[in-house]
Amino acid sequence: MATDGETPSDGDIRVLLVLDLLLSLVFSLVVVYALDLAGIGEFTWTNVAVATLFLAVVTYFAVLR
Repeated sequence: MATDGETPSDGDIRVLLVLDLLLSLVFSLVVVYALDLAGIGEFTWTNVAVATLFLAVVTYFAVLR
């Protein structure tokens, strides 16, 4: 609710980007770990980082822009 004549905003983009990266990291950890358990892929921090960056970029363009 806006007071004192202020208009509501969409929020600080920095907070949204940090949340995007954090949630992408958590989801990527789960997915890469599950793929390792299934024998489809290998759990490495490189795979987690690539999956996190990919998911964060896709989320940014799909939701934030």
